[in-house]
Amino acid sequence: MGVFHAGEREVQRRAGVTAMARDLGQGIGPSIPPGARPFLEGQRIAVLAGVDGAGRVWVSLLTGRPGFITAPDSKTLRLAAVAPAPDPITDCLAPGAPIGLLVFDPSRRRRLRLNGYVAGVDARALQVSVAEVFGNCPKYIQARVLDAEAPAIIPHSVRRGSILTESQRLAIERADTLFIGSVHERTGTDASHRGGRPGFVRVTEETRLRFPDYAGNNMFQTLGNISTDPRVGLVFVNFDSGATLQMTGRARILWDPTSFSDLPGAERAVEVDIDEVVELDGRIAGGWSLIAPSPFNP
Repeated sequence: MGVFHAGEREVQRRAGVTAMARDLGQGIGPSIPPGARPFLEGQRIAVLAGVDGAGRVWVSLLTGRPGFITAPDSKTLRLAAVAPAPDPITDCLAPGAPIGLLVFDPSRRRRLRLNGYVAGVDARALQVSVAEVFGNCPKYIQARVLDAEAPAIIPHSVRRGSILTESQRLAIERADTLFIGSVHERTGTDASHRGGRPGFVRVTEETRLRFPDYAGNNMFQTLGNISTDPRVGLVFVNFDSGATLQMTGRARILWDPTSFSDLPGAERAVEVDIDEVVELDGRIAGGWSLIAPSPFNP
């Protein structure tokens, strides 16, 4: 069967990168390599993707000072942080539930993906049993640094809805970064990153948005999952204020170039129909300054 599931292999075939992806698949391992531990322990941001009791996919972030992420052993990841109650990711963290993680370093444009299952969660930490680990290239990551140490904060405003408001639409279209969660019945949930110049995500209706798929690592985990299961979660982060805009919905891959001709540099596009939106003020500590956009941005 190989490391890739049928959906991933089909997208790879359609994109014409089957042979290349086969070689890249050798970089996907079942455990945390020793060399990855210093990287994990130095990070401040972990992106989580999970599935709630109603079967909806959500994405969120856990943040902390360097050292809040540790690997007690090669099959275990521990995050000494918890999501606040209003965050829908809290409904996705039952023991045994599939979970996707992206440990994200915007300052050095590095990222590591770890997928597995919730081993335990309490008032102080989340523990994950790791099943799959692999790195991604630095493409489309905008370089940011945290200006100063900031205390943990509790969201003071929660807005829920089924459509995007005007202010939410503007926030999306100003964003240069999004995180996406997807799911597959065999491999579980996965968290990934997308980036581009502000405006790379287009809101086309109150309940629909579209974003490009640029040339990437050719593994196609996210698109492969979408090809077999349309459920996705998205989160947009205001790195200045720390506010987050989460949404859950259903996605499809657009292959016809005429359907994304307004997205420069796109090789394909993803269109998402939104089912629910959650906006949280102060979800993470703000104060991240943009140093430089990615040189790969179209």
